[in-house]
Parts: sequence; C-alpha cells; structure tokens
Amino acid sequence: MLVGNVKKPSGPLVPRDGLPPLELLRSFESAARLLSFTLAGQELFLTQSAVSRQIQQMEASLGVPLFERRHRALALTEAGRVLHRAVSDCLERLGDAVSLVRATSQLRQVSMTCTPGFASLWLIPRLARFTANHPEVDVRISAKLEVLDLERHQIDLAVRFCGFSDGTGEPLFEESVVPVCAPQLAAGRGNPLKKPADLANHTLLTLDLPQGKALTVDWEPWFQLMGLHDVRMKNAVRFTQYTDAVAAAVAGQGVVIGRLPLLDGLLRGKQLVMPFGGGAASQRGYYVMMSARGEENPDARDFVRWLRAEAEDNRGKHAQGDVVEPTR
Repeated sequence: MLVGNVKKPSGPLVPRDGLPPLELLRSFESAARLLSFTLAGQELFLTQSAVSRQIQQMEASLGVPLFERRHRALALTEAGRVLHRAVSDCLERLGDAVSLVRATSQLRQVSMTCTPGFASLWLIPRLARFTANHPEVDVRISAKLEVLDLERHQIDLAVRFCGFSDGTGEPLFEESVVPVCAPQLAAGRGNPLKKPADLANHTLLTLDLPQGKALTVDWEPWFQLMGLHDVRMKNAVRFTQYTDAVAAAVAGQGVVIGRLPLLDGLLRGKQLVMPFGGGAASQRGYYVMMSARGEENPDARDFVRWLRAEAEDNRGKHAQGDVVEPTR
C-alpha cells in the first residue's frame, strides 16, 4: 500500500535505531539546562558520577562530544546545543501529552451519604436528570442510617434528616406527615377509609421502633392537626426500613404515615392516596452538609445546586396543587 510516495510496510513496524534510551536523554537535558552534572544529579535523584557516566555513554554512541569540560564549569558544544534544542522540545511535548491524557482519564466523581428513604424515594427517581446533564460525573451514594464522618470517610456531602433544633448545614426542605395508602384500600367496599375512626379496621405499617416508643409516634403531628388523642388500628406489621413499609402500602397491605415530600412521586403517580386530607409539619427536615473536600470539588457544588433546584421545583408543584387530592 502506498501513502504518497512512501511505501508503508505490511509487517511489524521496525524499531527506530540509534535513539538513546529515555533516561539518558533526560539526564542530558537536565545537565545541558543546568550546565552541571552535580545539579542534574540532584534534580534526578542520581549521583554526580552516575550522570557523568550517562553523558559519556551518549557521547560514545553519537561519536561526538556534547560538553566542553572546563575547570569547575561545563559548556555545550555545537552538537550539544543542537541536540539540547531537540531533546527539550520533545520532552516538553511528551510531558504535555502525558498531562492531557492523565487529565482526561481522571475520574470525576461526587460522593454523598443520606438515609435509605431519602435515596430510594426522593433522590433516585430524580437522579437521571443530573446524570443526563453531567454524563462525565460518577455519583456514589452511601444510603444508610449511620451518620458518617464526611472527612474521615472522604465523602463530599451529606443530606441529613433531623429535627429543626438539631439541623446542621443548609436546609433543603421541611417534612410533613400524613396517612397514605393504596387507592384500592381507601375505596374498599368493605372497609373504606372515609374518616380517621375507620383506621380501626386496617393494618398499621410501621417501623420497628425502640422499646418504649408508641408505634404511632410518627403520627403525632397529624394527630394534633386533626385533634385526635389516639387512633387504634386492627393490627401492625413492622419493618426495619421505611422504604419497605411504603412498598407494603403501595401493595395495598395497610396504611403508613407518609413523609412528604419523599412520597410526592408516588402520590402524583396515584400509587398512593391521602384518604383524610393534607399533611402536618413534623418539625423535622433535610439538611445539606458539605465537607472541605466537597467544597473544593466543582462537581459536588454543582450537585448541591441541582439538589436545591429539585427541591424548589417540588415546592412549586405543591403550590400549584400538583399532588393528588385526598380521596373522599
């Protein structure tokens, strides 16, 4: 095959003969730039005699002297100056290429920690909108109830769920609570849910709380809003994760206290309904906290701005009445 007037070999490429090894070229470039074998050795972490031997090896292979050895001084010969210009240029271009390749291959990443409920019910259904606009950024989510130390675990940011008095960081949104269930359960022929007293005929889906706490402790803000002192239910099914209790509610297995806005997507999709009306403020909320590492990561800062924009958009949908109305 001909390319221009040059015939391209069909077999393996022949190695270029006559080029000194890269380590010799580096030693030559350093010695030529500094005009000192001693300083070149210090720069390259070699001894002065090792640099001197490498230069002698190059001169022997080229058949010309590259330096004039003067008393306590070095000077480049004409051949040395020609070679130095070429070697300096090549090493600089090689360094630029390596830096470019390394920079483009570096992983851009945002790491965060949050509760399993926030991750499954609020974050993950929205996450595709962030990744679509930031395809080069990997997002790592550590969803657990354990509160992780951001600096020690090298995590960029956290979304914490806590009471207003304990909130640290910037508030993302407040929580309100309201009983929710599957549409078919609310409108059931035998035991429809029309008033709070009807809960007595239904199963409570709740978390396995520490001993001494009432199963309906998360319902208290709603009880107060409705002027109720206590509501007894037929029986209870306990879960270790809130997301499992919600899944059971979607399957029509009982009534769970809905944490808004975590469940807004399920309400808009009509997988869950609010049989008795709107929610009550729980005096708890979600807060965004960034580590020093995260503050220095531009992708982490973009992620936090995206979180806030999503929270604001969700509040806007509430204001426009875009959440399913209670079943009557």
